[in-house]
Amino acid sequence: MSISLSSPVTGGAQTGLTSPTYTMTTDTPPSINGKQYVVTTLGGTQTGVRTHAVSDPFSILFTRPASTQSLPSANAVTGKYPSIPINSYGVLGRKGVNFAANQAPLVSTSKYTRNVPAGSDAYDAVNVRALESLMIGALWQQSAGWGDMLCNGVL
Repeated sequence: MSISLSSPVTGGAQTGLTSPTYTMTTDTPPSINGKQYVVTTLGGTQTGVRTHAVSDPFSILFTRPASTQSLPSANAVTGKYPSIPINSYGVLGRKGVNFAANQAPLVSTSKYTRNVPAGSDAYDAVNVRALESLMIGALWQQSAGWGDMLCNGVL
């Protein structure tokens, strides 16, 4: 199954936003190893939130390795593996944010990178998926707290 955002995306709970939804439009990613979407319409109550513009982006980019690595053969004598390659997958969110009146927005980024040791995708796929389930569930559960921490610095 590949990444394909269904639109609209239901946003997580955040202080000051009521039932946020984001209508996504497919965009051209910076490389062939990614899929990018931009926010074109907002739903719910999101007073002051702006949709995507060139100088004020609101986008999400999913990336995969340009060339996935597989598990190398074990040493025939020792049975040990050489250095295990890592396949890195990522999500990059970009949003233009204002920092003062009468100034052009600057881009705030949110990066999530997932490193998967080569071979574990086949040998221990259930545990690769279990970590992802935990991460997404925890971030979803703590969406408002995470957003509050970004603004008030309280962990």
